[in-house]
Amino acid sequence: MKIVMAIIKPFKLEEVRDALTAIGVHGLTVTEVKGYGRQKGHTEIYRGAEYAVSFLPKLKIEVAVPADLADKVVDTIADTARTGQIGDGKIFVYQIEKAVRIRTGETDADAL
Repeated sequence: MKIVMAIIKPFKLEEVRDALTAIGVHGLTVTEVKGYGRQKGHTEIYRGAEYAVSFLPKLKIEVAVPADLADKVVDTIADTARTGQIGDGKIFVYQIEKAVRIRTGETDADAL
């Protein structure tokens, strides 16, 4: 079992969710986050004054999937979230040691 975590631009969420549903992913967690990467933020002008925006709004998507589906999920997110512009985001994959569905007590792959 793996967790695929992706940091994406907020306006791409619906597209990514629809694409993941199409490949059989039926659950995900979305968190609003702020951060920066290589672009190191940007500047905005508000009422004639220039302000540095250091942390940009992003969404973090986390999907728990069987190990054999992880590569497909990564490819789907990357293809769907890509705009070709700076700040498209990143995807990380890490191992799950144990999963438990609280309601039923199912464990590991059955809990996904």
